[in-house]
Amino acid sequence: MKRRTLLQSLAIVAALPLISACSRGRTAATTIDTVTITPLNKPHEEWRALVSADAYKVLFEEDTERQNSSELNREHRDGLYICAACYLPLFESAHKFESGTGWPSFTQPVAGHEGTKRDFKMLIPRTEYHCARCGGHQGHLFNDGPPPRNERWCNNGLALRFIPKDEPLPALRS
Repeated sequence: MKRRTLLQSLAIVAALPLISACSRGRTAATTIDTVTITPLNKPHEEWRALVSADAYKVLFEEDTERQNSSELNREHRDGLYICAACYLPLFESAHKFESGTGWPSFTQPVAGHEGTKRDFKMLIPRTEYHCARCGGHQGHLFNDGPPPRNERWCNNGLALRFIPKDEPLPALRS
């Protein structure tokens, strides 16, 4: 094998994760209307008045609900999962799957409606995600989901509200 061929092959192998990451970010068109997301700078006292005490702990203190405690684990109707604090649509029911973890899990979010950051609370780095509008903690993103994306968006049920397909979406909270 020539040195040039070897170097070209190594360059291609080194670039595969980058190519994979770029293609993974592309998704089919979503059925959610595009909204301009303006982050809300609402004081935490106002959020505390709008959600339950347990939901507040999850959303704004980054707590985690008990495993298998969410009714949303057993939700199988068509509809949308919205942020429990500001009502921004986060997941479509078509992307929900049974992960066996005890928390509602999804293969992909509504594009652009989540933000992410690194979380080291369990000593190993994880990707935490939150609502792009209110900043409410939703859960963690793992790379052990089903193909083709291999993503598992593991969500706290207390951080979500389910809206069946035949019901109107509530207006976004401001």
